[in-house]
Amino acid sequence: MTIYEDIGGQEALAAVVDDFYDRVLADPALTGSFAGVNLARLKGLQVEFFAVALGGPDEYGGRTMKEVHRGLGITRHQFDLVAGHLEGSLRTAGVPGETVPDIMAAVAPLAGDIVSAE
Repeated sequence: MTIYEDIGGQEALAAVVDDFYDRVLADPALTGSFAGVNLARLKGLQVEFFAVALGGPDEYGGRTMKEVHRGLGITRHQFDLVAGHLEGSLRTAGVPGETVPDIMAAVAPLAGDIVSAE
């Protein structure tokens, strides 16, 4: 069974992404980074990205993480805040406790493509 199937598939992943962006946008250290962003489109791409990353059947139609985040000046601290919100959303959604670290381990290497500022 893939992680995607283990967490409940597309519907569960969409709920996690919705909660995740609620948390991110409520965080004063992050909310400014999303000014003018088409949130509905972003959420859809995020669901696609996570579905593929977690072994789901979808295809990701977006740009690479490096392309999307180039020039945004994202710090390691901001990356870590976002990762913390993702972990919180996964736990709130009832993702099995032993699966959360596996998901976070899949996300951690993305820091190299996303972080571009000190």
